Amino acid sequence: MGYEWLALAAASLWAVAALISVKPARHLGPFAYSRWRMCLVSLMLGSMSLLTGGWHTLSGSALPLLAISGLIGIFIGDTALYACMNRLGPRRSGLLFSCHALFSALLGLWLFNEQLTGSRLAGAMLVFVGVMLAILFGRRSSGSEWEKIRGSLAAGVALGLTAALCQSLGAIIAKPVMMGGDVDAVSASGVRMGSALLAHCALRMTGLPLSKPLHPINRRIFGMIAFNGFLAMALGMTLILVALKQGDVGMVAILSSTTPVILLPLLWWHSGERPSAAAWAGTLLATLGTMLVLGASGH
Repeated sequence: MGYEWLALAAASLWAVAALISVKPARHLGPFAYSRWRMCLVSLMLGSMSLLTGGWHTLSGSALPLLAISGLIGIFIGDTALYACMNRLGPRRSGLLFSCHALFSALLGLWLFNEQLTGSRLAGAMLVFVGVMLAILFGRRSSGSEWEKIRGSLAAGVALGLTAALCQSLGAIIAKPVMMGGDVDAVSASGVRMGSALLAHCALRMTGLPLSKPLHPINRRIFGMIAFNGFLAMALGMTLILVALKQGDVGMVAILSSTTPVILLPLLWWHSGERPSAAAWAGTLLATLGTMLVLGASGH
């Protein structure tokens, strides 16, 4: 399977996980939610790595880079994303987070001399514009609970852009490791997740109020966190690392940023509220762009 398809598969998993994450993230708060999710996912990835022996593929020099990637991309990035989602809702947080595609493309061009030319460039631009349209006009104006703004709008925007930048930086840092030989993607994900979990646990031990859960966890919330973590992190992030091993940072980021487009029909199904015509236009543009990218790549 080409890396483009892997990035699209990850985007689809993240779209489903986004719907699942709203309730537990607001129940526990962004820090407690992220901590629980990282704990469960670390156990999943660690078990898989031990069973397959994939941890043998990790060299001593790779561990610091993966750990730093996890601290930036997961500990800071994911926590900022869920803090943004709790303030602005999944649609607006998705808009802001999708900016990681632009950040990654620019960083990839600068650091790795990657090129986006011809139909690949045209396709990438269509994907990005389509994602923007789909999120900006993804839902009609309504009193939906997911559309309400809680607290400061400026703070929510800052958190969303921070999450996007951290996601792109985490991918950039991890790319040299994934390109440097037969590195097991599951084990690499486990190291990234483990470093983020340790940082969260250290923060919790300080007793800072923001690290404490807003409400006690219960069985239903625990199950939702476990399922969300398996889809988004154990599967989704592992697919992204495999894609980074095979392809350009910018292209992987752009294709994986189609999550908001994929989320449109899921939101319609969940809420019963049909997205606007502009949202479907954005979806069409993104789909056409994806076809151009895949066709130009020969997959």
